[in-house]
Amino acid sequence: MNWALLIEIVYFIVLALVCVLIIYNTRNTSKTLAYLLLAIFVPVGGMVFYFMFGTNMRKHIIYSKKLISDEKRLKSLNEKIISSTEKIIKSNREEIIEGEGLINLLLQDNLSPLTVGNEVTLLINGENKFPEVFKALKAARNHIHLEYYIYEDDRIGNLMKDILLEKAREGVKVRLIYDDFGSRSIRKTITREFREGGVEAYPFNRIRLLFFANRINYRNHRKIIIVDGKIGFTGGINISDRYINGGNYNTKLYWRDTHIRIDGPGIYNLQHTFLCDWNFCSGQKIQPLTEYFHMVPHTRKNFSVQIASSGPDSPNSTIMLSLLKAITIAKKEILITTPYFIPGGSIIDGIKMVALGGVTVKILVPGIYDSVIVNLAARSYYGELLRAGVEIYLYRKGFIHAKTMVIDNSISIVGTANMNHRSFNLDFEVNAIVYAAEFAQQLNKTFHDDLADAEKIEYHQWKLRPPYVKLAERTVRLLSPVM
Repeated sequence: MNWALLIEIVYFIVLALVCVLIIYNTRNTSKTLAYLLLAIFVPVGGMVFYFMFGTNMRKHIIYSKKLISDEKRLKSLNEKIISSTEKIIKSNREEIIEGEGLINLLLQDNLSPLTVGNEVTLLINGENKFPEVFKALKAARNHIHLEYYIYEDDRIGNLMKDILLEKAREGVKVRLIYDDFGSRSIRKTITREFREGGVEAYPFNRIRLLFFANRINYRNHRKIIIVDGKIGFTGGINISDRYINGGNYNTKLYWRDTHIRIDGPGIYNLQHTFLCDWNFCSGQKIQPLTEYFHMVPHTRKNFSVQIASSGPDSPNSTIMLSLLKAITIAKKEILITTPYFIPGGSIIDGIKMVALGGVTVKILVPGIYDSVIVNLAARSYYGELLRAGVEIYLYRKGFIHAKTMVIDNSISIVGTANMNHRSFNLDFEVNAIVYAAEFAQQLNKTFHDDLADAEKIEYHQWKLRPPYVKLAERTVRLLSPVM
């Protein structure tokens, strides 16, 4: 028997079956093509890659998001959320009216309530975020909930650890969800201290074989802090020294990032997201008690806030749909900051459509990047956007990691989601949408301050790139659906 021939026959039969599975289970055409190319042209490894990272998690729900098992009570709560949001929309506030389409999308797709009576504080970089966070944590009286992609065993990570352990000794209930890949440095150090000191800490989607894991996986990319059901934090800044510039942190690269603090009922959906994730990670059955949802309107400000959250288990790509909707409702100006710009056809077409229709679109991306491959894939989109009149700027002062958007100086988005396929389809993400002109103006100013440290790409110069550079960009772009 010719064993080599038999092995080849078996291999091609298996390859054919895998190709059928890819075509049948992958909804996105570009992703289907990318996986097919990998399977066909990367023997064995391409198929392994697909089964590890390419299976359609929306067809295999990871966990139930229901905190309330009583269907009658759940239905009543859902009706109240819809009713209260509709009443707020009818209040005729200018920012709310302009964002009505986006508000309704998140209400129908994500059951995310629109809340009023919030104060939202803009926190630029880790040196501004962590003092605010530490102050809020030290004042906690009932509970502290944290959910992070990266928690590192470094100086800031240990400062955070000491505060959390102290609050646990005081009787405050402290719960931490950490991503098992992004926070791998604390798996055998800080987490052990937490558990011994009364802080409950659980990994999200535990990795059994860390050696075989990498970023191309279903990871929890959220950054959430909730204190006493009254104060919330979210944005792009993880718990790591690299996010703090200056001081004694010895960071080699200037890190530009954006976070926000929310005081008021806008944290309702952040708390809901945390508790759902907690029950999944811990195996507990925490119920939505009053102590977790105070929802007390703030007295000094009256910002309207809505939360968009999604992951590979969501019925739809809520994050992507909400960003696309925000883009298409713009009438005058869109300001986008993102570190990883590989958005795919829908977002690209949406940006081109509004730009060609007369809307000013400015996009700020890294000029100093942390991944050559990702940068090449992102650059492959610049030409068609520049040709449509979009302004693209390269941030040169350091690495820009902020994920923000400002629409018509009235609607702002700040969160954890990058503008790429990974955030849209593979990672668990959360964004905060603020419907308030005052906050949008602050974010607008921050954007233009950043432009002072950026270089504008001129289209006539961009076209002069060497052919081998263009070929590299277009080749890497073939893999963009799995980045």
